[in-house]
Amino acid sequence: MLDVMLSFWPSIVLLSIAQGALVALPAPLRGERLAGLRSGRWALIPPLSVVAFVFITRAAEHASADGLTYLALVCVPLLAALALGVLARGARAPAALLVIPLFALAWADHGALPGQAAALSLTGLSCVSLGVLLAAVTPPRWLAWGIVLMALADTALVTADLLQRPNNALNAAHPVAGLPRLQSAVLGSAVMGYGDLFIAGALGALLASELGLAEQLRAALLVAVLALLFDLLFLAVDELPATVPVALALVLVAVSRRRRGLQPLPSAPPARRLRPARADPVRRPLAP
Repeated sequence: MLDVMLSFWPSIVLLSIAQGALVALPAPLRGERLAGLRSGRWALIPPLSVVAFVFITRAAEHASADGLTYLALVCVPLLAALALGVLARGARAPAALLVIPLFALAWADHGALPGQAAALSLTGLSCVSLGVLLAAVTPPRWLAWGIVLMALADTALVTADLLQRPNNALNAAHPVAGLPRLQSAVLGSAVMGYGDLFIAGALGALLASELGLAEQLRAALLVAVLALLFDLLFLAVDELPATVPVALALVLVAVSRRRRGLQPLPSAPPARRLRPARADPVRRPLAP
């Protein structure tokens, strides 16, 4: 065990780099299995997740925090396995088994850096799965607006000092028997919320499915750089909405593509033909 506690600045730098890396991980989901669920209403999930978290947790602070802790304990490893086996770039079915040693390390060494890094890996991979699934059922422009609205809602709640108490309650919640806390990302002396990683997974999945790997990698680097610059505000404040660098990166990608004469995001998936189109029969005049 490496029983060393990182100070705040190295910790937040590593978390910001991890947030950027998450943008690069989602793979496009092929096939039409989820086409029947496609709706713009799914775009409400990102902003509503922030608002609902605040009001539900404030209404029943300890009960809600404990419930979310155990929900994450069950769902995060399953979603992480789905990412490693199917939904992340380079995914292979046997790789899903890596969840077992990661969970074991996060449990056995939960107070030290290796255990925290393992827990962060599980939490981040679960966000990759959620992002890919959300992108598969949400029209791209709707999802883009959902990402931006999530950042705006997060900023408004942080500015109004409505997120601090729910976040403190969630971060203080511990499962029994020293099981790992997977409801947020803790590394050294810094903490990043689950939503901050989820929005990165959603952006990566959106770009992977609509614009391709090159644009996805550029956005991942952009998110990391913006997050690191955004961290400088910690010199003046104690809490920041870490969703903002992700939404800002999305806006900058869209502006850059428009300036290059490219379409920022398609408004809808390309039309699908059920069968090849047949040419109209040619009518020939009857022979005399």
